[in-house]
Amino acid sequence: MAPGAGYDTGVRRRRVSTVTDRNPEKDPEDWVTGDEPMTGPQESYLGTLAREAGRDVPDELTKAEASQLIDELQQQSGRGA
Repeated sequence: MAPGAGYDTGVRRRRVSTVTDRNPEKDPEDWVTGDEPMTGPQESYLGTLAREAGRDVPDELTKAEASQLIDELQQQSGRGA
């Protein structure tokens, strides 16, 4: 009999899955918390992007509005995804 034939060698293989299939990106307008004030990290990143673009950022943005503005400024600057 060949070595290991019929015996559990203790080696386990993990399945590799794609995260993108399980976490599709939602439109910010559909976010449950989209009407809440923007987060600190959003505000900080927007400040950086706006400064580079020579634009002002409104003070009272929601999470959804901040996300959309981040996407817009990233497109203009070539940053981000």
